Amino acid sequence: MSQQGPLLVVSNSARSSLVAALSAAKIFPSIEANWSEAPRAMSDSRPAAVVAVLDGASEADVAVVAREAAARKPYIPVIALGPHGTLPDNTVPFRSENDTDRLVARLRAALRLRSLHATVLRRLDEARAEPVSLPDTDPLNDATVLLLGRGASYPALSVAFGERMVVVGALSIEAAAKHLASRDIDGVVLGDGFTPRVIDAFLTVLAEDTRFRNLAVVATSSLQAPPTELANLEIVTGDPAHIAASALPLIRQHAFEARLSRALRAIEAGGLLDPQTGLLTKPAFARDFATAVTQAQKQRSGLAVARFAFDPTHPRAQFDGARIISRLMRRIDFGTREDNGSVIIVFAETDLRAAHGITRRLLSVMRHTSHGKRDTRAEPSITVAALEAGDTARTLLARLYGETRRAAS
Repeated sequence: MSQQGPLLVVSNSARSSLVAALSAAKIFPSIEANWSEAPRAMSDSRPAAVVAVLDGASEADVAVVAREAAARKPYIPVIALGPHGTLPDNTVPFRSENDTDRLVARLRAALRLRSLHATVLRRLDEARAEPVSLPDTDPLNDATVLLLGRGASYPALSVAFGERMVVVGALSIEAAAKHLASRDIDGVVLGDGFTPRVIDAFLTVLAEDTRFRNLAVVATSSLQAPPTELANLEIVTGDPAHIAASALPLIRQHAFEARLSRALRAIEAGGLLDPQTGLLTKPAFARDFATAVTQAQKQRSGLAVARFAFDPTHPRAQFDGARIISRLMRRIDFGTREDNGSVIIVFAETDLRAAHGITRRLLSVMRHTSHGKRDTRAEPSITVAALEAGDTARTLLARLYGETRRAAS
């Protein structure tokens, strides 16, 4: 893996065994510095990653190193080893200094994210004809966490995580599998209510699927032999607020990776895709929609449109719903997000009845459980219309909005 810089190990005492283990894994060259020397070492060596041993370090020491890393691009992962309290947003926890296999896996996953960030920055610089913007907001604003549990801790965990991100609840492993298949998930939290055998089997399935190996996975009970392939698996016990605080850096890192992946797809599409949702930009949609209507009229084939209107006071539901639609819609379909937050999707070669069936399936995925109740704010109202003889793109959209006469005049 190309690091584009050394690995900086920060500690108040020599860590020869740690450095040797990292070197044996071909994560090198490594530079050692104590906490007082760390800011200067960051500036001089321009590291690709930082491994910070927290033993003997103050919160101020950690904050300085994290701030230095956050000020640089591309992404510089900071992995904090050992027991910790509240960490800076861009600092990823790792509790056991002796578990070098898992540390190496976590470091490699973080360096892949750095490489992805470098690629996106380079492509953004090259894509001047069709500029694509990369949001500078906290990636946690985009994050979705899957909470599994059916014990007493489930409601409190749902509240603790729900204060910062969307929580998708699952009371069974089967329900969790469906959510993982249909939604963009940035973290999995395993609450109580499951036997060790069930948890072990679930983690094994995650580890065997390359799509989920970089997920932030938090187990709230001890595990005997957690799979090494899950680089971002943490075992955290304590109260729900502590569990959430420990999980947030890992979830944020995965959400950042998902944001970069969307941006790269938008760049590769020549700026025709919205990097926030994966749907078409409004100008691209307008062109494709006009062409689709013209072709459907000539060929006398079916075509339908649907509008998903979200609660304007719940903007996160708008983006979450748009991403679900982008992920699940058929390859022959396309859509866009409008300025008011609603999503328009075009179903090619589809009649009105089939379009209603597709929209019902999409709506069912948007529903999620929080405290055992559906969050109705996340559920859009849906309007569907089908192409009729004599329709243009303008009149079809107008009918979708219930404004047929105004559009026809």
